[in-house]
Amino acid sequence: MKLSRLITAILAMAAIALPLSAKKTAKADPADTPRSWTQLLWEGEAPHPKIIAPDADGNIREPKEMGDTAKLHIYLPAPSKANGKAVVLCPGGGYEWLAIDNEGYGWIDFFNNEGIALIILQYRLPGGVWEIPVEDVQEAIRTVRRNAKEWNINPDAIGVGGSSAGGHLAATASTHFAIPVNADPVSCRPDFAILYYPVVSAKPEYSHGGTRRNLVGPNLTCEHEIGFSNELQVTPETPRTIILFSSDDELVHPFNGTRYYEALYNAGVPASLHIYSEGRHGWGSQPNFKYRESMLKDLSSWLAGF
Repeated sequence: MKLSRLITAILAMAAIALPLSAKKTAKADPADTPRSWTQLLWEGEAPHPKIIAPDADGNIREPKEMGDTAKLHIYLPAPSKANGKAVVLCPGGGYEWLAIDNEGYGWIDFFNNEGIALIILQYRLPGGVWEIPVEDVQEAIRTVRRNAKEWNINPDAIGVGGSSAGGHLAATASTHFAIPVNADPVSCRPDFAILYYPVVSAKPEYSHGGTRRNLVGPNLTCEHEIGFSNELQVTPETPRTIILFSSDDELVHPFNGTRYYEALYNAGVPASLHIYSEGRHGWGSQPNFKYRESMLKDLSSWLAGF
C-alpha cells in the first residue's frame, strides 16, 4: 500500500513538473532571425557599362561570368544581435577574378556573430576601365546608407573592407569619396575600413603588377600612378582603418600596409596595423591560417572600440 502511494505521489509531481519545464522553454521569435538575400546593385544600366571584348575570332561571349554583373549579397544579423554597424566587403582577385568564397562568404558568420551586417560586393571587373569597380563600391555604400533604416543599420556606421585587390578598391573608396565617379546627394564615404593584405599603391616598386594593369589598362600614366597610390591620397577625412598583413607576403609587399598606416598616422586618422610573422598572401577566412585566432581577436577588439 505504501509503495502504491509513493508511486502515485511521484507521478503527480511529474505531472506538475512537466508543464513548468515546458513553460521555461521559450519559443524562438521568428522576427529575431538573420536575413539574407541577393540583389542587383544597379536597377538599370550602370553609368559605365561593362564592355566584353571579342575573342581572337571576333566572337563576343554572353555576359555570364561573375565579374560581368554587379550584385549585393546581403547578410543581416538577428535584430537582437545587431549593433548597427555594416561592412561592404570587396573580394580580391587582382581585378581579374573574384575570390568571393574565401574573401567574401567565408566572413558571414564572423561579422553576423559580432552583430554586424555584411554586404558582399560582387563588383564588375574593370578590363582597364577603372571607373567600373570604383563606381560599384561607391554605389554599394550609398545603397546601404539609403536602406539603413529598413536594414536596421546606423547610416553613420557603414564601413568598407577588402582583400588584396579588393583591399585596393576599399582603400580607393576611403580616399576618393570627395570626388566620386558619379554625383549623388547620398554620401559614398565609408565610416571605417578593414584592409586584409591590400594592394594600396600603384607605384611599381610596391604595387601588384596585375592589379594595376587590370585596373587602368596597359597605358598607365603618371596621373594614374599618383591617383591610385592611395597612400598619397590620404586626408584627415579618410576613415579610421585597420590593416592586416603577413610579413612573408611575397605577392603584395607589406610596404603597402606600412606606407598607408604612416599616411593615416600623419593625417591624424585613427589606424591600427597588424603584421603577422607568417601566412603569406590570400589567407582570408581560411581556418588553416596560423594566426587566425589572433587575427580575429584583433579585428573583433578593434570593431568594438568605436
